[in-house]
Amino acid sequence: MIKAGIIGGAGYTAGELLRLLINHPGVEVAWIHSTSNAGAPVADIHEGLIGETDMTFAADYDLSAVDVVFLCQGHGFSARFWQENPMPEGLKVVDLAQDFRDESEGYVYGLPEASRPAISAASKVANPGCFATAIQLALLPLAAAGKLDGEIHITGITGSTGAGVKPGATTHFSWRNNNISVYKPFTHQHLKEIRQTLGKLQPGLDARINFVPVRGDFPRGIFVCAYIEISLTEEEARGIYSDFYADAPFTHISSRPVDLKQVVNTNKCVVSVEKHGDKLLILSAIDNLLKGASGQAVQNMNLMFGLHEKTGLSLKPSAF
Repeated sequence: MIKAGIIGGAGYTAGELLRLLINHPGVEVAWIHSTSNAGAPVADIHEGLIGETDMTFAADYDLSAVDVVFLCQGHGFSARFWQENPMPEGLKVVDLAQDFRDESEGYVYGLPEASRPAISAASKVANPGCFATAIQLALLPLAAAGKLDGEIHITGITGSTGAGVKPGATTHFSWRNNNISVYKPFTHQHLKEIRQTLGKLQPGLDARINFVPVRGDFPRGIFVCAYIEISLTEEEARGIYSDFYADAPFTHISSRPVDLKQVVNTNKCVVSVEKHGDKLLILSAIDNLLKGASGQAVQNMNLMFGLHEKTGLSLKPSAF
């Protein structure tokens, strides 16, 4: 059994991660650390886990007692954590913050559809951002085919859980409900990692990537709409996507319209392509807490330990 520890156990991503790990056939959760909730039953904070676990949050952690540690704290925490804690030999790390997504300090960028062999050989993996995952999965096949030559236009809408568990002015129910708003247009922090990955597949990529993020009035899921002028026919484009994702267990090409209910509560990404005049329209949808965070973290852990990617991740979407 793989012994796992979780640092920062009280947030949404940690709750989803724990839900997956306690039902994973190859994992034993050794401890869940939370400074603010030390001593409290885990199910008192993650109420959906009542009857699933009797664990309590730990005040301390022992990195030498686990095989893998998941870092689920906010951005900037992970770099400080390793300045204060020596890393035991043989420990594997999956970091869900953005601190090492530039692949510094020996980390591998954890998007399996783009870098499966590197993840399988890695001891340290930086989990991608949620918007970055949905957008990259919409564009990776075109980059691999060298077809991202024109300006790329993207709009993506995300659920409120993407902003974290701590309430804020733009996550408060009375503000978010029946409301939609744009934030960080053209400047979103995930653009850097998106360009980094696409540039590896298409060296010399200089296409402008225009991204407008939108806050949705729903709790979970990301829906991305991207388009680019391209000479490919729809049939050619669909063939490129189908071939690229032929061995990807979680990314599926659909000939029908994409919607969020196909993916919410799963580690799937569903992608569709349509040609409209000289423009190729690409739609992609993921669950921001699973394929966009905790599910992908478990997928990466599976690869790091030589397990099948889908182990512990056979989840049915909440279609109704």
